Amino acid sequence: MAVTEVGGAKKDNNGPTKRQSLLLGAVAAVLIAAAAAVLFSKSQNSSITGSPCKLCHCGQDQKQKYIGIVEDCSCDYQTVNRLNTEVLHPLLQDLVRTPFSRYFKVKLWCDCPFWPDDGMCRLRDCSVCECPESEFPELFKKPLSQDDPVCQEGKPEATVDRTLDTKAFRGWRVTDNPWTSDDETDNDEMTYVNLQLNPERYTGYSGPSARRIWDAVYNENCPKYASEESCQEEKILYKLISGLHSSISVHIASDYLLDENTYSWGQNLTLLYDRVLKYPDRVRNLYFTFLFVLRAVTKAADYLEEAEYETSNPIEDLKTKSLMKQLVGHPEVKAACPVPFDEAKLWKGQRGPELKQQLQKQFRNISAIMDCIGCEKCRLWGKLQILGLGTALKILFSVNCEKDIRHNLELQRNEVIALMNLLNRLSESVKFVHEMSPLAESMGEGEASARNSIWKRVLTSLTNTKALARGGGED
Repeated sequence: MAVTEVGGAKKDNNGPTKRQSLLLGAVAAVLIAAAAAVLFSKSQNSSITGSPCKLCHCGQDQKQKYIGIVEDCSCDYQTVNRLNTEVLHPLLQDLVRTPFSRYFKVKLWCDCPFWPDDGMCRLRDCSVCECPESEFPELFKKPLSQDDPVCQEGKPEATVDRTLDTKAFRGWRVTDNPWTSDDETDNDEMTYVNLQLNPERYTGYSGPSARRIWDAVYNENCPKYASEESCQEEKILYKLISGLHSSISVHIASDYLLDENTYSWGQNLTLLYDRVLKYPDRVRNLYFTFLFVLRAVTKAADYLEEAEYETSNPIEDLKTKSLMKQLVGHPEVKAACPVPFDEAKLWKGQRGPELKQQLQKQFRNISAIMDCIGCEKCRLWGKLQILGLGTALKILFSVNCEKDIRHNLELQRNEVIALMNLLNRLSESVKFVHEMSPLAESMGEGEASARNSIWKRVLTSLTNTKALARGGGED
């Protein structure tokens, strides 16, 4: 590398050697800094393999970051956290485990209506080490459809377990939902899935295929409207989808595959911070979506209390009915947060009916996009939760007031199952964020601060190196 002569001065023969040394030093500094950053990141992530409570108990004593009324709702964060922890979460956990609530009817194999299939996670004969037949329980040996997939990209955590009790089903009346796509009706392509055997958690589904799903949801059907350009209804649709997205991210972080070699699972608090906690609006939208769905459930209280929950198991059916009554009519919830969300303020004015049809169309498109998800288990939970959200919209915006809901509201069994499982998912997410955010934020902010400090030193070192190099070339 030549050194430019200045003012006709004679070239310094030592110039190239100095610059090479300085540049090598700069490269070494960058490598050392990068290695330090990697080591720091690994040390932070390794801390989540154990119980977070052993690391720090101060989180519960820290001042809560979110205070006051949840935006566009009628309940404050402190009350939501208390009611969820003491009342809603325990009831919902029991309810979703009942025979009625744990079996979901879904069409898992379907063509994407918006773009050609990219082949991701749709391999039906992929290479998987199969267990000897002697290891299967008798229930697993029942014949399944020849089209049932064996695996998803070789990742067992992405595969849906179809083991179920065929005696657990009684049909409900099929009704139309103007908020969701029309393909979820009874036909030969539908299958029943035991949700307790297929928890929503990390599946390894990522990359362009996963990003394309959320890009289509947000950019084409649910843009982040600027306050001066949108009405309340448009903002609410965005907040509902953002809150659901946050909840899904929380569940991935709370049940994460920490080590593929040992197949060990645990909490990934760094991921929780990076995907949710770092963005306060995502946390606020999570709480909003939880209260929105809770309002739908409480508004439909009379309908849900009188509905039949028959599964050919009288004891369990009575338990389901009792849990449902406790959930929809709990005195503490009624006293502390009687109207979590006021739907009566929407669809007002001359544009009301037109706007309602527009948002229904957008939400139907979102529900259809779920068929494009390339991971089978992600598709299962995506379709269930979007159906649950569509059911909440149907309840809140199809009937004017509670006194008419008993006569004018009709729900499918699948809609009730989706609604209750969605509320439980949101309840779990709110509880996890409430309990783990102090520790996760301290870890995430500490890691970010350390990275910034490292790269500041690197940039300073590079700047000094360039200055010295220029000076050396002019000797």
